[in-house]
Amino acid sequence: QVELVESGGGLVQPGGSLTLSCAASGGDFSINAMGWYRQAPGKAREMVATITSGGITDYADSVKGRFTISRDSAKKTVTLQMNSLKPEDTAVYYCNADTDQMLSDYSWRVINWGKGTLVTVSS
Repeated sequence: QVELVESGGGLVQPGGSLTLSCAASGGDFSINAMGWYRQAPGKAREMVATITSGGITDYADSVKGRFTISRDSAKKTVTLQMNSLKPEDTAVYYCNADTDQMLSDYSWRVINWGKGTLVTVSS
């Protein structure tokens, strides 16, 4: 079972920056893609940014030009650099990993989620 551990959330003023990190561990697996999703109070969870094993990135329109996602394949980590933060960026941010679990000659796809880290943008 893959475990995703997030870090880096907190309180920041509008216009400030934060960096979120997520590390994947546990068992024998390969990563197809990793990403960040967020859920604000009373709203549905939404994609923020994703990055594939090949380095292809995708961003929500609301964060383009402000957020940057990157990965370290060897360390199985993903980082979200968030700049020019706005109050509407306030949410719980969840790390996501699309993985292939492996055991002997078998493999199966698993979508994994972290427990979430709170980001609050407020003056």
